[in-house]
Amino acid sequence: MFAPASGTAVFDRDQGERQLALEYLAEAWNCAEDDGVQSAALAHASLFAALATFVKMHGDDATADLIALLPDRIRSGEYNLERILQ
Repeated sequence: MFAPASGTAVFDRDQGERQLALEYLAEAWNCAEDDGVQSAALAHASLFAALATFVKMHGDDATADLIALLPDRIRSGEYNLERILQ
């Protein structure tokens, strides 16, 4: 990967890795649903796994600070897959 002049190479690399990770998770999610696991159970398990990983990597306080930012982001539609971007 070539580094752009704007200095966003790390962001681009991280974004690509996040996209790949999301694709893996989507595949696992679909397989679990095919096996009869309910979406709500998958969502709860995914949140638990994500939060436990953040706590392990960054600690309780930093994770709590991150989570405190989520209500506004959720309300603004950032996690709404049906949102129409203009």
